Amino acid sequence: MPMNPDRIDRILVTSTWHTFPVDTECCGGDIYDPGCPGRLALDRIGDRWTVLIVGILESGTHRFSQLRDAVGGITPKVLTQTLRAMERDGLVTRTVYAEVPPRVEYCLTDLGRSLAVPIAAIRTWAIDNMANFTEAPSS
Repeated sequence: MPMNPDRIDRILVTSTWHTFPVDTECCGGDIYDPGCPGRLALDRIGDRWTVLIVGILESGTHRFSQLRDAVGGITPKVLTQTLRAMERDGLVTRTVYAEVPPRVEYCLTDLGRSLAVPIAAIRTWAIDNMANFTEAPSS
């Protein structure tokens, strides 16, 4: 896909480290096109840590340590990376308070809150069907 130098284009970096130029103007609404901007949203919400963090932040503002403790199995480095990506994508806001020691809080933006509804549906589906996954025959 040719890039127009007069436009700002983004590069989609997927979780498997493939990169695709993303046409920020239009891809014809084809989410299966590697250059479709919708892939940016799918990549973010397809991340398991994002799903869990949105679920926790649904209840309100949390500090980093509260998020780390609530999301079992996440390392501080991965939590930091995920929160930065979520902030960059407009899903969370980060508020730093000038205190000693510094206090940092995270909360969902309006966009992040709009994502909470579909994530709750996926979470319910996962809980309702977890027995099917554990009982599925292995290949």
